[in-house]
Amino acid sequence: MRFFGLCPKHNENMNDRDKNFIEGFKNYLSVEKNFSSHTLTAYCSDIVSFILWLDGEDCTKVDFNKLREYLYFIQRFDYKKTTVARKTASIRTFYKYLFRERYIENNPSVSLSAPKRPKSLPKFLTPEEVEQILDNVKIETPSGFRNRVIIELLWATGMRVSELSNLNFGDLNLEENEIRVFGKGAKERIVLISQRAKDYLIQYINKARKLIVSPEYKVEKPDENSPLFINNTGFRLQNQTIRNVINDVVSKIELPKKVTPHVFRHSFATKLIENGADLRVVQELLGHAGISNTQIYTHISMKHMQDVYDSAHPHS
Repeated sequence: MRFFGLCPKHNENMNDRDKNFIEGFKNYLSVEKNFSSHTLTAYCSDIVSFILWLDGEDCTKVDFNKLREYLYFIQRFDYKKTTVARKTASIRTFYKYLFRERYIENNPSVSLSAPKRPKSLPKFLTPEEVEQILDNVKIETPSGFRNRVIIELLWATGMRVSELSNLNFGDLNLEENEIRVFGKGAKERIVLISQRAKDYLIQYINKARKLIVSPEYKVEKPDENSPLFINNTGFRLQNQTIRNVINDVVSKIELPKKVTPHVFRHSFATKLIENGADLRVVQELLGHAGISNTQIYTHISMKHMQDVYDSAHPHS
């Protein structure tokens, strides 16, 4: 039995029915689960590999033991625990999709479990480090001013980069310092913005945004469905461009930390917890489905307090 890697190019070895399953699964992840393109690609690749491993066996006929056999099989490749956990999640999501669409009568993956993920505390920035980054954003150009606004919002709201990229004018309620965002699973929530972030955002909307676009491109007057953040062709700014903006600023100041858009999200949550915010409020602002995802920030806060104690106390 051959094992194929993660690359979907091998799907020519699958029959038409399996290809249709993959295509339907892909649409399910994109439209209903609202997965990022990166996660969507990874999940689909995992299922392609699993179906190829079945070597012609009908994926709708497998049972729990067969799924366990596959997980046992991939252990020999020395994947990280996080990778095995993702592959397990891919299979569980795939069979949940098949069951929902009534391709199968029983879901064999209900009791399927993955190895526990290693616990690690998310990286975060201190407020001083955030201000250092913001101070080094060149705002003399329209695009530079836009970049400053983006980082201000990431720090002020804890939004995911995809949530920020997908903002439209109709999502803004600046009179109430509110922004509507659509998170994972297309779940809608309201985030709050600071007065400073709001002031920068208003200046961007009124002045900088229209100047970003190159003269050869025509930009219509924005309506409620127009993207808030655009590039020089007038199209929506993409996630990777935002990551590149942050990388460029951080590399110039030689900050001894890897900084991503998600690090600003961790920093936002950590600061709220350190300042005494209720855990449920932080959960709501971050859009976490469960409180357990938010509780990690209490551990960060305790570690930070321990570090401060160790460095400041004369007898530590």
